[in-house]
Amino acid sequence: MNTIQTNPPDNRHDTVLPLPLEVKASAWAVDAACSGNPGPMEYRAVDLQTGYEVFRFGPMHGTNNIGEFLAIVHALALMQQRGITDRVIYSDSHTAILWVKKKQCKTKLARTPQTAPLFDIIRRAETWLRTHNVTTPILKWDTQNWGEVPADFGRKK
Repeated sequence: MNTIQTNPPDNRHDTVLPLPLEVKASAWAVDAACSGNPGPMEYRAVDLQTGYEVFRFGPMHGTNNIGEFLAIVHALALMQQRGITDRVIYSDSHTAILWVKKKQCKTKLARTPQTAPLFDIIRRAETWLRTHNVTTPILKWDTQNWGEVPADFGRKK
């Protein structure tokens, strides 16, 4: 059940998105979509205060879990590049959050000529994680209680 924010607590800013009161508004939500698995994959981030899409990548041949992983790393790197230190990242993917914490994308996707460009991006993301100190909190989006993550592509059947 979604809770629509009417009077935000003092530590929250008004947002253009209806957010559950438990959700930090000073955040980016990330998500990925994949048509088939593997298949054409893309990912994006949405700013929860403004509702604006912060970035979008793809499509390229991959899997949903890889997209979720890359979305988190992309958000972390962009926040660091822009000096953003007052935000958290929400992801609905337990797997991707775990891969980011372990600094390794544990995909079983086969390395083929078609997936080679994606594996180059994965390698760069893993290198970035190993060479940067990540202090931005990465929080699990509670889809069961809050509904779809705001970065969802809205393609579920």
